[in-house]
Amino acid sequence: PISDPAGHSFGKSTRPSASASDAPDDTALLWGIDLFNHGYYWEAHEAREGLWHEAGRRGPAADFFKGLIQLAVSGVKYYERRDEGMRRHAARAAELLRSLADPVAFGLCTAELIELAESIAANGWPDPPPIVRYDGSPSPFRLADIENAGQQ
Repeated sequence: PISDPAGHSFGKSTRPSASASDAPDDTALLWGIDLFNHGYYWEAHEAREGLWHEAGRRGPAADFFKGLIQLAVSGVKYYERRDEGMRRHAARAAELLRSLADPVAFGLCTAELIELAESIAANGWPDPPPIVRYDGSPSPFRLADIENAGQQ
C-alpha cells in the first residue's frame, strides 16, 4: 500500500505520528484501531509498530502492541488468502495478549481481543469482519511511562 507505486497510499503521509509523551488515547493508537475496523490491516499494523518500538519492544505494554500488530497481520494474511499464516498470526496475538494480567489496556478489553484472536486461529476470518471496540477505560500502562523503556 505505501511502497508500491500502485499502492493506494503510495507517496502519501497520512499516518499520525506516535508520541511517547501522549496520553493513552494517543492519536496513533486510535488511528490503528480505526484502520483495523475499516479493513486496512496492513496500515493498522504500521500504525502500531511505532507504539511497539516506543514501548521498548519488551514487557507488558510492548506485548500488548505486538499482539495488536499480530492481529492486524492476520487480517493481511486473510486478504492474501494465506489461511495458515492468518491462523498462525492470530494464535500469536492471542498468546501475547494472554500474557497480560490487566483486563483493559489502552481502552481495549484484552479478553475481547483474546477471544477474537483465538476464534480466528480456530475458525478463520469472521464474516462480517471483526471490529475492535475502544472504550477509553483507564489503562495500567501510559505511553508517557514507557518512554524510556527501550533504553533501560
